[in-house]
Amino acid sequence: MTFSDASLHPCYYQKKRQFNHLIYQGLVSGVSQRRLTRVLRLNRKTIVRKLIFLSRLASNFLVLDRGLQKKSETIEFDDLETFEHSKLKPLSVIAVVESESRRVLGLSVARMPAKGLLVKQSLKKYGHRQDERKKKRQKLLKEIKPFVIAKAVIKSDENPHYVKDVRRYFPEAKHLRYKGRRGCVVGQGELKSGGFDPLFSLNHTLAMFRANVNRLFRRSWNTTKRADRLEMHLKLYALYHNSVLIYSKSV
Repeated sequence: MTFSDASLHPCYYQKKRQFNHLIYQGLVSGVSQRRLTRVLRLNRKTIVRKLIFLSRLASNFLVLDRGLQKKSETIEFDDLETFEHSKLKPLSVIAVVESESRRVLGLSVARMPAKGLLVKQSLKKYGHRQDERKKKRQKLLKEIKPFVIAKAVIKSDENPHYVKDVRRYFPEAKHLRYKGRRGCVVGQGELKSGGFDPLFSLNHTLAMFRANVNRLFRRSWNTTKRADRLEMHLKLYALYHNSVLIYSKSV
């Protein structure tokens, strides 16, 4: 009986492992799952399984990387709004980014109720929709706390719900709040038009989310059908963003 080094590899026993890198590159470069099935001539279920598998690896690498990096001194956080299946079922993508470096420290996807003119229609068609934003936001801040210095500078917009959460998890931090500004066409609203943007690192990163994750494209047929799969996809992109895009600019 012999022992193989491959036995300890995360891809051990996995079929079509030769496609892992190509699928990873496609998913973080704006290519849809349906298009990947055509280009790579794979079954749609295979692409979904690969997304789940690669996302788990990405989550582990992101956690490992946070522990290896120097603790963050200045961070920015806010949310990006999208939807699952229909605009009547909105989602909030909560992201925490390190200032200057634009390194993604963490993210989470939360369901939220419809707003404005869509409220009545949403209630009629889908019923009451739970608001998970507070719970997911607090969980995310608790998760990144060990990787941020106690007296950090934390930047956000003037959302009144943020104050208590920052005070709870970062009591010694300095919380700077900035008035929200109108978004520009370039960046699809995440980037702000005109003048200095104090939350530029965050807004630029959110704009890159929209540009590279097909589920977030505006005016597109590509929409996410499940909130958990969107979070998987975003963590996959966050790994690419941290390890390739911003890393290549820093070296």
